[in-house]
Amino acid sequence: MNKLILIPIFIVIAISAYVLLTPFTESVSEAPSKLIYENDFTFYDVDKIQKSLAANGISMSTPNAITDHTRKQYCAFFDEKGFQKTVEYCTTTALVSSNGKPIGNLNLGGTIDDGPIMALGVIDVSSLNSKRDEVRIVFETMVETLVCNCWAQLQPGDFESVSEWIDTVEEKYLESSQSTLKSKISGMDNKDLILEITSDDESYLWTFIIIKQV
Repeated sequence: MNKLILIPIFIVIAISAYVLLTPFTESVSEAPSKLIYENDFTFYDVDKIQKSLAANGISMSTPNAITDHTRKQYCAFFDEKGFQKTVEYCTTTALVSSNGKPIGNLNLGGTIDDGPIMALGVIDVSSLNSKRDEVRIVFETMVETLVCNCWAQLQPGDFESVSEWIDTVEEKYLESSQSTLKSKISGMDNKDLILEITSDDESYLWTFIIIKQV
């Protein structure tokens, strides 16, 4: 049975240390229309993500719907004013590497009628250097499927790729004395992208959150 990793998102975000990495804040009025993609992702996009990850040796389980109080453990997030938001409907899937070991989860949260407003991917690693390919593949796939296949064109935050953003956040984390560090890119196709690293005594969690700006 695939392992599902419960993530207390409200705790992680509350203690996060912000790192200023030149956030992308281009508005609709300033951006050429050809750069506005408006990818209004849905729960059905899980199928696209599943196929893309499978092509890279990562399998994903069938989504498991959660509607009870435990959904805050899978799909809770904070809005721009710092208030915790709990979605009405949440789906969670387990991610498994090519060697058959669970590496994390990918969750979508929102409402049944209107679809998801947030996506969350998490990879559990024993050290920051481990599972780097899996971290990159999962987070890049989330961006390309749920935001747009436009990173190289827009280069938000002056990062040429998602991989470069990941590397930079890791460097800042190693320089920091904080147990949790967060970097945010705001405004990419009217979405907020949040990348986090947090640690405990035994492992690290890479967390990537995409939130629609509403």
